[in-house]
Amino acid sequence: QVQLVESGGGLVQAGGSLRLSCAPSGRTFRSYGMGWFRQAPGKEREFVAAIRWNGAAYADFVKGRFTISGDSEKSTMTLQMNSLKPEDTAVYYCAAARELRSDYVRSVQYDYWGQGTQVTVSS
Repeated sequence: QVQLVESGGGLVQAGGSLRLSCAPSGRTFRSYGMGWFRQAPGKEREFVAAIRWNGAAYADFVKGRFTISGDSEKSTMTLQMNSLKPEDTAVYYCAAARELRSDYVRSVQYDYWGQGTQVTVSS
């Protein structure tokens, strides 16, 4: 079974930066879309950022602060997070889609997921 593995989470002060990475645990594969979601305690999982062949999309609350990049041929991706805020505290999940779709902002559009990595931003 295909599994993605995230790394790079941790504890950081408000205003700081973190870089999350994601890669397949076994053999690499080609993805049409790759994305990051997050889930804070007591809240639903929400879209953060996605990338596909023609560009990237971001949730409004991370625009200008987060940058997604990736290699679709290998299904590897990163999320550079700058100017972090306490409200960014959550478990962050990476995801990959093996089919071409109109967009990749909903969790149901993805086929493979990582186990999540904790990001904690202190005030």
